[in-house]
Amino acid sequence: MQTLNLPMCTMEMFSKENIQFWMEDLSGILERYPRFEFPHKSDFFTLLVIEHAHGEITIDNHKIRLDESKAIIIKPRCISSLDISRTSNGKLICFTEDFFSLRYNNNVLHQFSFQQRDSNVFIRLGEEQQIRWNAIIQFMENEHIHQRNQCNTVLRSYLNILLFELDRMLNVNSIYSTKNIKRDKIFEFEQLIEKHFQASKLPSDYAEMMHLSANYLNKLCKEETGQTAGTLIRKRIIIEAQRLLHYTNLSINEIADKLGFENPSYFITFFKKETHFPPDQFRRLHS
Repeated sequence: MQTLNLPMCTMEMFSKENIQFWMEDLSGILERYPRFEFPHKSDFFTLLVIEHAHGEITIDNHKIRLDESKAIIIKPRCISSLDISRTSNGKLICFTEDFFSLRYNNNVLHQFSFQQRDSNVFIRLGEEQQIRWNAIIQFMENEHIHQRNQCNTVLRSYLNILLFELDRMLNVNSIYSTKNIKRDKIFEFEQLIEKHFQASKLPSDYAEMMHLSANYLNKLCKEETGQTAGTLIRKRIIIEAQRLLHYTNLSINEIADKLGFENPSYFITFFKKETHFPPDQFRRLHS
């Protein structure tokens, strides 16, 4: 059944203390945190390192079958749900952006390729990779359990290694390079889209916010993403429209208004052009 307001999971679900990092076994995870089983959003990153499991994980309508070794990353504000067997083997690792960025100011999270909107969200782990990941995770778990002096500093170091391992497998071109000004501009553009896509739908709006010309912004987007600035804006609008159609009971008119369209017919035309389905048909197909 669709709901109007999806629950937002925070780190407080793991501990009432003010924490920014958490890890534990996947076995029986849904019994401990039943909210994970149903569509929800989180305000933290979730890294699932699966040795063996049965079931399925859904991330923004993308379904991932669970079987042998996989690493799955769920970014903040994505809509996800977990259908995972009680006897699953693996680890759940959750952390906030602030936890990671507190130390790695020159190696911020947005530089990792999994932060890109169209990046893969999972990888399969081969036997050698699984052995290496398990060794790192065992060190992390030991630190997390015993909470020794400078525990969080050590945990950030291990987490950084895991994220680099993940990135290397997602993207053969390692991110470990000198500062990329163009990439940073694209990240700034995407952050602005996230804040303003309901009210601002033209590349020129964002170019003005960034003190750039619209032509230069478009050139940057093509060079760094292979897509135009307008395409990136439209993709973000479509993602939100699909979420509202799938996970809420809002009418088409209400969704059009919520997304800042002047009238429903314009929204319907826009949605059909981008997805090849009118909104009501998309809702029926994904209900």
